[in-house]
Amino acid sequence: MGRSLHKLTAIQAAKLNKPGRHSDGGGLYLSIDERGRRRWVFMYTRGGKRVELGLGGRRDLSLADARAEAATLRAMLASGTDPKVERARDDKVQTFGTCADAYVEAMQPSWRNAKHAAQWKMTLTKYAAPIRERPVDDITTQDVLDVLQPLWTRTPETAERLRGRIENVLDAAKAKGLRTGENPARWRGHLNQLLPKRQRLARGHHAALAYDLVPDFMANLRTRSAVAARALEFAILTASRSGEVLGATWNEIDLDKKLWVIPATRMKAGREHRAPLSARAMEIIEAQFDDGTGYVFAGPKPGKPLSSMAMAMLLRRMKSDITVHGFRSTFRDWASETTGFSHEVCEMALAHTIANKAEAAYRRGDLFDKRRKLMDAWAGYCAAWPQKIVPLLRA
Repeated sequence: MGRSLHKLTAIQAAKLNKPGRHSDGGGLYLSIDERGRRRWVFMYTRGGKRVELGLGGRRDLSLADARAEAATLRAMLASGTDPKVERARDDKVQTFGTCADAYVEAMQPSWRNAKHAAQWKMTLTKYAAPIRERPVDDITTQDVLDVLQPLWTRTPETAERLRGRIENVLDAAKAKGLRTGENPARWRGHLNQLLPKRQRLARGHHAALAYDLVPDFMANLRTRSAVAARALEFAILTASRSGEVLGATWNEIDLDKKLWVIPATRMKAGREHRAPLSARAMEIIEAQFDDGTGYVFAGPKPGKPLSSMAMAMLLRRMKSDITVHGFRSTFRDWASETTGFSHEVCEMALAHTIANKAEAAYRRGDLFDKRRKLMDAWAGYCAAWPQKIVPLLRA
C-alpha cells in the first residue's frame, strides 16, 4: 500500500470519467466502470492476494468521508485485523435483496393486509432484481437510476412506489450500520435533479359519467348477464371501490338486515364500514347466492374472486372511457346537486375520513339511518326510466 495520501482534489474526483481505478493514496481509489458508474473502493493485500472493499458511490459519499473510512480501515490493518473478515463477522456485508426481504418481514405487522406486503415484496424482487445481489453498502445513485429509468415514463406510478421502497430499505440499512453516506434513492434535492417530474394531472381525477346519463347507462348495464356486469352495478349502487366489491365475502353480508359490513382490513381508511343495501342491491346479492360461502362475485377459478380487471374490461366492451372509480364521483355530484342530504352523510356514504380532527373526535355514529335513505334515493334515481328528448318541430 502506497504511503502518499490525498492525491485527488474534490474537483478532480467530480470530473474524472475515464474507466479504471484512480488512486487517492493509502489504498483509497475512485473506481469508474465502463458504464460510467463511480464508486469509492479500498484496496489492500492480505495473504498475498489483492482485496477490494466497496465504500459507496461517489455521488453519495464525499471525498472527505471516503478518506475517513479508508483511514479507519488502515488502522484496522495496522492492528492486524482483516477489514473484510471483520465486516463479515459483524454482518456488515449484506446484499440489497437480503435487506429488502428483512425490511418487508419487519414492517409487515404494521401494514393493513397481506396484499400490501405482497406488493412490497413483488416490487423489491421483480423490479429491483438488478441490484438485489449487490452489497447494500455499495448501492449508488447510478444503480438506482438503472432500476428506475426503464419504468419512469412507461409505468410512472410503479416507478415512484419502487423508488420510495428502495429509499426505505436503504434508510433501514443505514440505521443498522450496514451502509454510510446519503441515501441514493432520495427524491428531494437528489433524484428530482436527475429524473423528470412525474405528471400528476390524472391522479385523483378518474373519468366519471355525468349523473344525468346514469339512468341510460344502468339500463344498458342491466341487459348484460355477466357476473362483471352485476359486480359493476353493485359497485355503483353502493358507491364502493372496486376492490371492496370484488373482495366481498358472504360472511360480510347480513341478508336479514340488508347490510354489508366491510372489515377494517379491507378499507382504505383502515376502519370498518357499514354499507346499507337498497332493494336493487339486495336483488343482485340474492341472485349471486350459491352456498353462502366464499366470494359474492366469484371468478371462474374455484375459490377466487372476479378478476380485478373484469369491470374495467366490461366498460371497454361497452365502449365507455369511464372508470369504475369514477362512479363514486358521479354519485357525489348527484348527491350534492340534486338532494338535500348533508355533506357529512354524503361523505360517510363514500367511507371518506373526516378531515376536521375535532369534528372526527366528537362524531361517534356513522349516520347509518340517514345513509340508508340516501342510498335508497340513489338506487331509485339509477333505476329511473331513461329520458329521451324528442325535438318539437314548428308547424
